[in-house]
Amino acid sequence: MSALIERQPGGRHSIAIETTDAAHYAATRRRLSAPQRRWLSDSGFEAAAGTFALLSDPAGKLVRVLVGIDPADPLTALAALPCALPEASYHLATEGVLSNPALAALGWALGAYQFGRYRQPKRAPARLAVTTAELQQLAPLVQATAQVRDLVNTPTEDMGPAQLAESVKQLGKTHKAKVREWVGDELLKANFPTIHAVGRASHRAPRLVELSWGKASDPKLVVVGKGVCFDTGGLDLKSSDGMRWMKKDMGGAAHAIALAGLIMQANLPLRLTLLIPAVENAVAGNAMRPGEVITTRAGLTVEIDNTDAEGRLVLCDALAYGAEQQPELIIDFATLTGAARVALGPDLPALFANDAAIAAAVLAAGRTVNDPLWQLPLWRPYRRMLDSYLADFANAGSSRHAGAITAALYLERFVPDTIPWLHLDTYAWNDADRPGRPRGGEAMGLRAVFAFLQNRYMR
Repeated sequence: MSALIERQPGGRHSIAIETTDAAHYAATRRRLSAPQRRWLSDSGFEAAAGTFALLSDPAGKLVRVLVGIDPADPLTALAALPCALPEASYHLATEGVLSNPALAALGWALGAYQFGRYRQPKRAPARLAVTTAELQQLAPLVQATAQVRDLVNTPTEDMGPAQLAESVKQLGKTHKAKVREWVGDELLKANFPTIHAVGRASHRAPRLVELSWGKASDPKLVVVGKGVCFDTGGLDLKSSDGMRWMKKDMGGAAHAIALAGLIMQANLPLRLTLLIPAVENAVAGNAMRPGEVITTRAGLTVEIDNTDAEGRLVLCDALAYGAEQQPELIIDFATLTGAARVALGPDLPALFANDAAIAAAVLAAGRTVNDPLWQLPLWRPYRRMLDSYLADFANAGSSRHAGAITAALYLERFVPDTIPWLHLDTYAWNDADRPGRPRGGEAMGLRAVFAFLQNRYMR
């Protein structure tokens, strides 16, 4: 959180940042001194979004930064500045065109993120001074986003099933929650056969980790995250290009862990269960084979059409177990299908829901906090695409049509119609650096879902 600091009265010890745009630039210039106006003209600054100019006093001391923004996009307005401005403390001037300073401050902090586990950052980010109330509001969101990014960015050698489970255990220690896990053949004894089948070929044992927290009298919430720490595709082996970034296939688990942390830190009146099936989909003599039939925890039989459709297999046992607890709501996060990326691109997570009112509330929350989602339908006629001639259904099918929908329809079979359910198919990744969104792991839909839960359950 060093990118955000508490603001001193009167803005002491920090440099003012003034936002402007083309429509207000003339008025902005009139407030400046003649030398400052000349400098802006000589440097060609025209208040275009994403540009900034450093302004000094007569003694040459930096006293103000003029920033061109798009007022319709406050989240990215300041996001490029932390590693572009001189290392110092700054504050937002009272003058300016920002409609949502708190959202802009969040963008600043998200833009300051640097993953430093394997090499030192080139420099420390500049710091933005905010009010005490803003700092208290933003700090958990920034920390949760950084946690998702750190978990996803860490290579599998250092973020295998055991390490992912350890992050849940540390979360439990922090919030005095109960944590237990089933490891290796314990999964079979406890009736989690699909989790075991996906992960059994790895030299690192598969596991299911459960965190429980909250009062028994509060509404029950189950959060599930896909924790495939690396996905080779199994015997249906991925190409080298397809396998290159599969360290991120535990991005759903990273989101679920971060959401659980936000819920507990905010002390929302919920009885929370977090479920993380953590596996590595590897290739070995005992690897799951195409054509096998597995009897899932729910008693439904699944034919393995494709071993690379493994995410829905590890999720289905966890969803069935979560449903047994009769929660008021189940939410799962998963980096589940390339089809969702083809349909919506890398920035928009696909949202599926069996409750229209809850889906509308989540979408509205996402718009409010600038963390958008896009709903896709649970079009039940497409269930035929998962038909099997010898099992209740298959985990995939021959058609490439509607891949995100058929994956969601597979998962839906493990959630009773009486339990509201949200499924987020998220990319969890930035392919390139952009303001506020550095290349690598990314939290997508996290703030939207947390805002929805705050609106629904905050006392």
